[in-house]
Amino acid sequence: MHFIIIFLIVIAILFGPQWWAQYTFRRYDKPLERIQGSGGELARHLLDRFEMSHVKVEKTEPNSDHYDPNDLAVRLSPNNFDNKSLTAVAVAAHEVGHAIQHHRKESLLAWRSRLAVFADAVQKFGVAAMMVMPVVTAVTRAPALGGFLFFIGIGSMFMATVVHLITLPVETDASFNKALPILEQGYVEAEDMPKVRRILRAAALTYLAGSMASLLNLWRWIAILRR
Repeated sequence: MHFIIIFLIVIAILFGPQWWAQYTFRRYDKPLERIQGSGGELARHLLDRFEMSHVKVEKTEPNSDHYDPNDLAVRLSPNNFDNKSLTAVAVAAHEVGHAIQHHRKESLLAWRSRLAVFADAVQKFGVAAMMVMPVVTAVTRAPALGGFLFFIGIGSMFMATVVHLITLPVETDASFNKALPILEQGYVEAEDMPKVRRILRAAALTYLAGSMASLLNLWRWIAILRR
């Protein structure tokens, strides 16, 4: 019984934020006639307004909205690109918020980008360590070396979550210091602002929620190695 309770708590911690974020996006995804333009149109308008006409607005895969500082592109999922919904305009404004951070050369975004590159390299190294661990242990007959590689692999799987937790201020700044003040300037009706705040909060937590859910890979690796 205690094991089941602990298991449910772990699942809630890992997947709860992601489920809540996706539920929030879907809840306010219904097109509304009172919204003047789609998410893609709003993103283009805001980029031009803030003198970033060189930044592109592109349609991307579902659930993969992001700003790409390398290609200078705001990328929105099909629903957010085409729809005139609260979710569409809030997510579009959030991603434009990242473009504004980049355009103004704000240190938080540059710091997050450097940490993300580091985390990606560490994760790849960790996956490689987990893959070669059984072979190294069998060849060298040194359990200590295998254990060392195992802990490297585990540590790498937490890296993405740690990076997103440390750089969460970047996301909250894009939502509440950039997007929210913009949307309050007549882009969204006053009656809709409480809903927009919920969507912006979900947008700020999306990357952290996804990286927490990815920690489930740890259990998969343990299951594989126990075979």
